Amino acid sequence: MIFRLLPKTRRGRLLLSLLLIVLLATIAWWLLRKPAAPPLATSPVTRADVEQTVDATGVIDAYRLVSVGAQASGQVRSLKVQLGDTVKEGELIAEIDATTQQNTVLKAEATLQQQRAQLAVQQASLRQAELDFARQQQMLAAEATSRQEYDAAEAALKTARAQIQANQAQIKGSETEVATARADLAYTRITAPMDGTVVAVVTEEGRTVNANQTAPTIVMLARLDLVTVNAEISEADVVKIKPGMPVYFTTLGEPDRRYHATLRQVNPAPASIANESSSSSSSSSSSSSSTAVYYNALFDVENPDGTLRIDMTAQVSVLLKQAKGALTVPSVALGQKTRDGQQVVRVVGEDGQPQPRRVKVGINNGANAEILSGLAEGERVVVGEGGSASASASSNRAPGMRMGPGMGGGGPRR
Repeated sequence: MIFRLLPKTRRGRLLLSLLLIVLLATIAWWLLRKPAAPPLATSPVTRADVEQTVDATGVIDAYRLVSVGAQASGQVRSLKVQLGDTVKEGELIAEIDATTQQNTVLKAEATLQQQRAQLAVQQASLRQAELDFARQQQMLAAEATSRQEYDAAEAALKTARAQIQANQAQIKGSETEVATARADLAYTRITAPMDGTVVAVVTEEGRTVNANQTAPTIVMLARLDLVTVNAEISEADVVKIKPGMPVYFTTLGEPDRRYHATLRQVNPAPASIANESSSSSSSSSSSSSSTAVYYNALFDVENPDGTLRIDMTAQVSVLLKQAKGALTVPSVALGQKTRDGQQVVRVVGEDGQPQPRRVKVGINNGANAEILSGLAEGERVVVGEGGSASASASSNRAPGMRMGPGMGGGGPRR
């Protein structure tokens, strides 16, 4: 049957042969063809601000925090302030029952008055002794008295003078006791040592305090118009920063608001040194090998509206380098470094094919890199293969975007 269906003419057989050849060539091409290369993920070269920072987690502290205590013992008769009140320096905060202190003042003043009266009597006696001695001198010169009476008058004069000196010394001691008693009486009126806000009320009205051993705290005052941020810098980053560097931070409540300041101080030793000094050397050496070391860096920030509060968490960034309006590409676009310090990127040409090119890189913060030479604005660089989630994320990241404290740059607050 098959042979019957074949064309009988020579021309028909030739056409059939050509059709078979085309069919076999198509099948061979389909079987031997290579799979198409996947599309490339690219990102344009744009101008943006790029910066390199040291990121850390910090805590907001009051610029000045004072525990206002009682130096006098007794019952807290009245408390003049409440939590959150703003007070001025010298303003009355609390009063302690002053009955005992007032009695002490009265007793000391009475003793002083008695000694001053005794001094007046002794001064009169001294005047009489001086007159007697002068009379004895005249009579002795006229040989109208004996030597014994003269010596007795002289001794009485010296005794009167000595008694006055002793009494004057007692008066000075009594005056000191009166001053001390009055000071103790003044301590029953507790006043603010500075302008500030009451951030804690430790002792309630009616409680009895004892100041014989330690001064009990009545309230705690803090200056909040200026706050101090205490940032914990890891030992790997502390060598990169120094006082005077610009710094900014955000809070968890307002992540889009930046507070700018200048780094004031970098402590030379970690805060844990106080605990380590009290432990044995062996335990210190073993703990230091397994525990991360952090150094405190301090800076001050104006807080006129009171938005920043004590113990808030701050996501801190210390600015190391910054370039404004620079040519930038995603850091993932950078390839290997060459011997001259440049790096290789793949640039998409007009034909759509990537070509390697050397570029000079400036700031590289891990998210974006500053390009000093080798690229032009608008060119596209390869950041990964198509279909890669990481490549797509890199190509879609906004120019100038950096990994901030809330995006993996800072550790958890300890």
